[in-house]
Amino acid sequence: MPASTRLAQAIVIGLAVAPTAVLAGTFDYTLYGGIEHSNNIALSSDRPLSENVLTPGGTFQFTQLGSTFQANVAGTFEYRKYLENHFDSQTQTQLGAQANWTIAPERLDFSVEDYAGVQPVDQLSADSPDNQQQTNVIVLGPTLRMRFGDAARGQFELRYINSYASKVDEFDSSRGMAAFRVYRDLSPTDQLSGNVEFQRVGFTHQPSTADYDRKEAFVRYTSTLAHVDADVLVGGTRLSFDQGRSTSAPVVRLQVGWQPTLRNALTVAGAYQYADAAQDLITTPGAYGAGLTADRAEAIDPFANTGGLGRGATGTGIGVGSAVIGSEVYKERRLEATWNWRGERLTMTVSPAFNKLSYLDDPTFDQTGRGLSVGVGYRLNPTLTLSGFATYDRVTYDTLSRKDNTVRLGLDLGKQINRHWSWHASVARERRTSDAVGQSYREAEFFIGVVYRR
Repeated sequence: MPASTRLAQAIVIGLAVAPTAVLAGTFDYTLYGGIEHSNNIALSSDRPLSENVLTPGGTFQFTQLGSTFQANVAGTFEYRKYLENHFDSQTQTQLGAQANWTIAPERLDFSVEDYAGVQPVDQLSADSPDNQQQTNVIVLGPTLRMRFGDAARGQFELRYINSYASKVDEFDSSRGMAAFRVYRDLSPTDQLSGNVEFQRVGFTHQPSTADYDRKEAFVRYTSTLAHVDADVLVGGTRLSFDQGRSTSAPVVRLQVGWQPTLRNALTVAGAYQYADAAQDLITTPGAYGAGLTADRAEAIDPFANTGGLGRGATGTGIGVGSAVIGSEVYKERRLEATWNWRGERLTMTVSPAFNKLSYLDDPTFDQTGRGLSVGVGYRLNPTLTLSGFATYDRVTYDTLSRKDNTVRLGLDLGKQINRHWSWHASVARERRTSDAVGQSYREAEFFIGVVYRR
């Protein structure tokens, strides 16, 4: 890992775990541990391997809203010990961090953002332990602020962006970004901004012809009401590659939330844009990439609260995303929605999604994804909850004449022993059918473990 990336990660994590007396923030953490069993740990189509995995780990969250320092840091770390020695032990980290220092009030700030996660090495292969890698994107730099009257203000940003993957060198890059933004308050709840951005992208292990400039101009409207919030961005993007080629396209990003009652909530999000893996990890950090399966399952899969069964688990475990980790730029069309309903004892979540990626240079990974996830939880008594989920995903690779259909079903029984301690027992089955030779598989997973919450 580049020294700058290691140092920046250390700074962000250090801020997260610093004593609250020093930073006067709020620090919460969770520790968990358990045993996971899989009857096909490598997700093989014809040679299944049974494996038991010890999974100790923890999560943390640090928040501070001070006059000179503001931070929101959330992370998960996990150690996976394969007891049958079919794979080497792994230490994995997932992190989403934003920190801002106010050097001169209303004049000069310095910010650091860091996004770490686990992604596949080869998206065309099954998500086995040897097809996983650590990724990290860090963004840091100053912001100069200015005010134009009572309702308008502007800011000039300079950012250094570094992306790193532990196994795929093509992902490694250094970027410089300059942006100028003007904000206008339309009302106490509504804001309009005009934005111009310039970004220079250089790849560490790629020919210089892969480097390019990204120019973007857009307007952005945000609104926060009692029951509705909206964030809509509309503009255009132009890419100019060093090899002499240029291309342009509109850019649209939106997220709209509606909470008609205390029990119901609906969120719709979408994008039409040029992107690459590093930019997607920044602009949609909760998704950890452009794919569908693991990302959406994080909100559905009850294993997300147990610490085990890594695929699709982040709440107290780490899920593997589905981004194509590399340097290529693609046009992304994405639309997804999530509906939540919470009753006295019953909770439900439904999440459909659509995603289409079209690569500019190599169409190998051109793909269309569709999926649907459903989760149900029922509180049997004040301390005992039974949860179930089902996810279905279809990914079609246009140029490979390949179609993958994945179905995952699971149940989780959780018992809250006291304010700090709980235990979970979970079972899941996953089945993939694929047109590609050797990519169909079946797997059954079992997990039992304990969780300590601060």
